[in-house]
Order: sequence, then structure tokens, then C-alpha cells
Amino acid sequence: MFAPRKTFLRAHRIAMTLFRLMIPVILGIRLLEELGAVEWLSALLSPLMELLGLPGASGLVWATTMLINLFGGLVVLAALWPELSLSVAQVSVLASLMLLAHALPVEARIAQRAGVHLGFTLLLRIGMAFVYGLMLHGIYSAGDWLQQPAQLLWQPPPAEAGWLPWLWGQLQNLAMIYLVIQVLILLLELLQRFGIVDGINRSLRPVLHLLGIGREAETLTLVGLTLGLSYGGALLIEEAEAGHVAPRDVLYAMSLLGLSHSLIEDTLLMLLTGADWVALLPLRVLFTLAAIFLLVRMTRDWPPHRLGRLVRPAA
Repeated sequence: MFAPRKTFLRAHRIAMTLFRLMIPVILGIRLLEELGAVEWLSALLSPLMELLGLPGASGLVWATTMLINLFGGLVVLAALWPELSLSVAQVSVLASLMLLAHALPVEARIAQRAGVHLGFTLLLRIGMAFVYGLMLHGIYSAGDWLQQPAQLLWQPPPAEAGWLPWLWGQLQNLAMIYLVIQVLILLLELLQRFGIVDGINRSLRPVLHLLGIGREAETLTLVGLTLGLSYGGALLIEEAEAGHVAPRDVLYAMSLLGLSHSLIEDTLLMLLTGADWVALLPLRVLFTLAAIFLLVRMTRDWPPHRLGRLVRPAA
């Protein structure tokens, strides 16, 4: 029987778990920004960007994206746009890097709380972003495709300097996350009540089964793919801590979400850079599925003690 109060309390509990992870990391990243961590990371990335056919200065865009989020990277990209003079092929590579590896301090911490080791998450997302970027660069270069100048379709409003405007913006973001989680849990309860979740899961089951993701993680994976890793991860944390999701399912689901999540919103945001939509969505999803398939093939026969190098064993 549907119980609104129980649903509200569950959503509140999930949101508080997420906030306890996010708030210290958000404050820490702000301090690192003030100390110049973004510029330091940018200098490290500059040689790698050139291997991908990108200007070394574009490392600042990816560094900002990895430490902060996609929107922060877009702001830096807009500021550097006249200097970078990117082609459609180049901006497609850069936007793909941003999609596969962004907001890592927050999102990797969420994956860690769900059970996946921090080092593995960082290696997977940064490493696979570089591999995908290298693949795209090779394709575009071989066919001499998309070499026309890219058109930036969005100009961000100037950001207010100082801690108070930043703090107000973060409070607004947290309030929005809380609201979305409340609506999400209510919607999931209703969809489950009317059997819609089971129908969706049945349609996805062949693909998720191929990837080694069990039934208990199917709905949570779908949430992450559509709405974002924070939401899917928050639900997965709750289920994993309750012992409802096996460690292998946690590993494969969080790895899948790490490489492809918030497929609608994030993809639309990156299209504002003038990038090729084929690279941002269908090719990225296929690349993600191939990467997770290989991960499953490599680890599916590992004994629990060896798998424990990647994901926390069941309690």
C-alpha cells in the first residue's frame, strides 16, 4: 500500500546521505580552486591534450570540468574560445572528454560510498575518457572529417566573484537536488505500484544481463542513465548498504554510470559547444557498453578476495 509519509522519509534519508558526501567535497574543491589546483592540473594535462589533437590550453577546460562540473568547464571554454579556435572535430573530442570525466571529487566519492574503490573509479573515468578521445581523434583525422570551425552556441552570464554568491549558488543547487530526489522517489513508488518499472526492466534486462548487472540494480541503473550519477548512486548506496545489491552489481552499475549518465541533460549541454551529436551520444553509449562488457569479461570469474581490490566486499 502506498504510504506518502514513508516515501517522504525515505527520500529525505537518501538526500541527507548524499549531502553528507557532497558538502565536504564541494567545500574542499572551492579551497583547492583558491589555491590554484585547477591551473596545476591544467599544466599536467597540456601534453595529453596535444596527443588528442587539441591545443594545450584546452587542458584548463578539462581540468576545471574534472574538478568542478560540466557547467564550470563550459564557462572556461567560453572564455578561451577566441584563443582556442577549435574545429568541430576538436570540440567533439573535448566535449567527449568532459562528458566521460567531470565532477570527479563528488561523483567518485558517491561511487566510493556505494562500495567502488576511489582509485578504480578515477582510473576508469579518466583513462576511458582519454581512450575515447584518442579514438575520435583518429577517426576524424583519418577521414579529414568535421574540420570546419565550430560555433559556440551559448555564452554564459558573468559569474559574481566572492564566497557569498558562490555559497548562495551551492545552497540553490542542494535545494534543487533535494526536491528532485523527493519527486524521484515518489515517481518510482508510483511506477512500481502500477507495474511500469517491471515492464521497463524487462525491456532492459537482456542488455544489463549481458553487462553482468543483476535485477536488483536495474532500476537504479536506469535512474542514473537518465537523471544522473548522483541520483542513481544515492539509490544504489541505500540498496548496497541494506545488502540488497551484490558487490559485483555495484561495481558494474557504478562503472556504467560513471561513463554514461544523465544522457539527456548532459548531452544537450555539451551540444551547445557545437560538437558532433554522434560522438556525444550514440558512439559514447556504444563505447561505454563495450568498456563495461570487457570489464565484466575480465572480472566475472574473480574470487571475492580479488574482486575486493575494486569493490567493497559484502558485509
